[in-house]
Amino acid sequence: MGMFSRRKRVPDATAQPSSREAQRATLSHFQEFVRTRVGVEAYLEPVTSSTPMTLILIATSGEWTRRRVPDARAAREVANGLGIPFYDVHRTGYPQRMRDWNSRQRILAKRSRTGR
Repeated sequence: MGMFSRRKRVPDATAQPSSREAQRATLSHFQEFVRTRVGVEAYLEPVTSSTPMTLILIATSGEWTRRRVPDARAAREVANGLGIPFYDVHRTGYPQRMRDWNSRQRILAKRSRTGR
């Protein structure tokens, strides 16, 4: 078979999703989170030396989820589309309920590892 044959290529299983697919997956994930939790709020997290700009959704229980966003405008549009309040972590900080939830999760994880 020649180098430039017309044989169809098999898609690479390790290929990254397209930008559009990633956007759809992020929106779908956020919609499910908002639909299945109470009192969800959106917080914009800025770019750091180790992470890109992200949008974190935090429920009343403190449970949270985070996804990358291209910029602050897109993050605000996502929050508005979901019908939830939007905050900037630089201005408001993280809510205490999120820190409390993280602490409870660490304790539960430790207990499950030690069997106590």
